[in-house]
Amino acid sequence: MEGNDQLNNRDYSTISPSAKSLLLLKAYTNIPFAREAAKLMMRPEKYEPDFDKRDFMFWGRVVHFESRYWSINQLMTDIPIKNILEISSGFSFRGLAAVQQDGIHYIDTDLPEVIALKKEFIKELQTEVNPKSKLEVLPLNALDENAFEEIINRFAADEPVIIVNEGLLMYLSTPEKEKLCQIIQNVLDKRGGYWITADIYIKQRNLMPGAVIDDKLTQFFEKHKVREQMFDSFDAAEKFFNEQGFIIDKKAVPDRDKLSTLPYLLKNASAEQMKLLGGAGKIQETWRL
Repeated sequence: MEGNDQLNNRDYSTISPSAKSLLLLKAYTNIPFAREAAKLMMRPEKYEPDFDKRDFMFWGRVVHFESRYWSINQLMTDIPIKNILEISSGFSFRGLAAVQQDGIHYIDTDLPEVIALKKEFIKELQTEVNPKSKLEVLPLNALDENAFEEIINRFAADEPVIIVNEGLLMYLSTPEKEKLCQIIQNVLDKRGGYWITADIYIKQRNLMPGAVIDDKLTQFFEKHKVREQMFDSFDAAEKFFNEQGFIIDKKAVPDRDKLSTLPYLLKNASAEQMKLLGGAGKIQETWRL
C-alpha cells in the first residue's frame, strides 16, 4: 500500500492530456459545447469532425463516451439539489450547460493547467450569463482534503450537494480511491447529498477478437495502467464502496434515444461485429451513491 507521502506527491498533471483526446471524440456528439470547444482547442487549425469515418471501433468508442456523459445527467435530474461540484471535469462543459437553468450553483474543477485553458474557452462559449445561477471554474486536486473542503464551503452553509465525476477513478490506485471516498464521505455526512460516478468500470475483455485501436488515447491508457485500476467485477465495485461507507441509491439505465452517434456505429458495423456486440456484456455503469 502506498504511504501518504506517495499519495500527496504524485504528479497528477500527467493525466491531463487525456482530456483533450476525449474532447475531440465528444465533438462528434450533440453533447453541449463539445464541438464548439474542440474547434477552440484546435485553433489556428480549422477543425471539423469527419462523419464519413468507416471505423466501427472508433464509433464504438464515441458512442461509449456519449452514453457515459448522459448517464450522469440522468441521475441528476430526479433529485432537487442545486449545489453541484464536478471533480476532474476535463474539457466537459456540463456546468456551463447546467447554469442555463435557474437556481444552480455549479463548481467545475480540475487540475490548474486544465482549468486555465477551460476558463478561456468558457469566455468564448458563454454568450450570456444567467443571473439566477452561478458557475465557478476552479483548480482542485481532488485528493487534497483541505482544498476540497475549501471548495465545498463555497456553497451555502449546510445545504446538500451533488458530487459528480466522469473519468477519474480508473487513474487512481486503491489507496487513492479510498482517500477520495473518505473525503467525499465526510462531505456528505456533514451536508447530505449524493455522489454520482460514471467510473464503475470492470476489467475489459477483448470484445472484438483481432481488433486493436492503436492511437494516442489507447497508448495513454496503457501508460497509466488504466485497465489494472478498474474493478474486477460490478460485485467487487459494490463491495468496495460499501466498505467505504456508501450504498448504491440508483444506477443509470442506458438511453439509446439520447445517442446522436449510435446511427454511425450501426451504419459501419458488419453482421459479425453486430453479433459480437450483441453478445458483449457491460463493462461500465454509472452509480448514484
